[in-house]
Amino acid sequence: MIMLRPTVTNVIVSCLALLALGGCLKRDALRESTSEPARMSPESTQGHTPRSGFGPDPRLPTADTSLIPTVNIARAVGWADGDQPRAAKGKRVTRFADGLRHPRWLYVLPNGDVLVAESNAPHYPGGASGIKAWIVRQVKSIAGAGDASADRITLLRDVDGDGKLDERHVFLDRLQSPFGMTLVGNTLYVANADAVVKFPYQTGQTRITAAPVKVADLPGGPINHHWTKNVIASADGRRLYVAIGSNSNIAENGFDAERGRAAIWEVDADSGAHRIFASGLRNPVGLTWVGDTLWTSVNERDGLGDDLVPDYMTSVQRGGFYGWPYSYFGQHTDNRVEQREPERVATAIKPDYALGAHTSSLGLAYTDGKDALAIFGAGMVVGQHGSWNRSVHSGYEVIFIPFANGKPAGLPRTILSGFLSAEGTAYGRPVGVAFDRQGALLVADDVGNTVWRVSAVDAGTR
Repeated sequence: MIMLRPTVTNVIVSCLALLALGGCLKRDALRESTSEPARMSPESTQGHTPRSGFGPDPRLPTADTSLIPTVNIARAVGWADGDQPRAAKGKRVTRFADGLRHPRWLYVLPNGDVLVAESNAPHYPGGASGIKAWIVRQVKSIAGAGDASADRITLLRDVDGDGKLDERHVFLDRLQSPFGMTLVGNTLYVANADAVVKFPYQTGQTRITAAPVKVADLPGGPINHHWTKNVIASADGRRLYVAIGSNSNIAENGFDAERGRAAIWEVDADSGAHRIFASGLRNPVGLTWVGDTLWTSVNERDGLGDDLVPDYMTSVQRGGFYGWPYSYFGQHTDNRVEQREPERVATAIKPDYALGAHTSSLGLAYTDGKDALAIFGAGMVVGQHGSWNRSVHSGYEVIFIPFANGKPAGLPRTILSGFLSAEGTAYGRPVGVAFDRQGALLVADDVGNTVWRVSAVDAGTR
């Protein structure tokens, strides 16, 4: 069993942290700092430097294991009428759809219809209770994630290709905290919090009434610390790759609670048989292909200070181990965790590119540079949902990392910012990203309950 070391200290720290949170809940936004969040300007061509936790070789400071953890939540306030994020120079942003319920993930069908997973954490009868569960609910509520899950997928249709929404339909409902979606032929796969299911689909369909067919059970249960499950298909459609997050920060709930988690599964699309494709990924969320190589965005661990550990994106090697819970960013050991498998740490793969500590980098989409972001060239778009436990907020923007020869090749540039106010409240929080049929970038904003559309200023109706 994986255990924190020493266990008595861990109990004391947990209790003090809960007491601290309980006191902070009386304040407006659980803030430790009122500093203006550091953000790049939309016009910046330099972006973050490796010293601030970005790039292939980020500076990793000494771990800070302070007794009381930092809690700095950007209180969700939503967008006022007429307000919107700031787009990079040469780009414009418009509302494609609003009035949604916690839109998390996006998928564009071949005919141009856009699917939006409106979803939140699942409710399990008889699940977690007590003061810790109550505090978690309060924190989620302040951050804009306290509402019950809509458990549906909505279809958005732009009939004439002018970049404006013409039709909206409830495409699927009565799901279980849906997140990832992928279409193979006439079969739509949906990753619920507890299973991958499939539905028959016909081009142009605006509503699916068929009952779901289970493909494979996924780790769920009353804890389900990282509940989002993503799915992407191989080029031939025979295999599904499913991203599954851990059930804890650093396995403090025990090894049994992590069985099959912190991993990407490879699932046979017909039989549902699966195996671990890669492991040691604390919370893999975004999935995309760069050529024939699978890439993922990963949220790393908390509790080691403002600048540890950076989230990252990485190519995924079959059979690869990426360190969690024993080590981070390769073979940097986490001394809070009992090192029961040092031989695995010795093989831990260093990720390709750090995305900043606590940025909550979720959305991931690759572009070959032939769309609305053509001025940037080929590269990766990342939706950074934003921090809740850093003294100065990080994330809360959509960034672009240039690629060359299938690998990151430069510093990030900001595509969309302005999600935070000067006071540190959140107008919105970007999550899923995808390109529509006209080549514009779509961004799901689960606090603003909006899907934003980023296009070129000179793109006419596009």
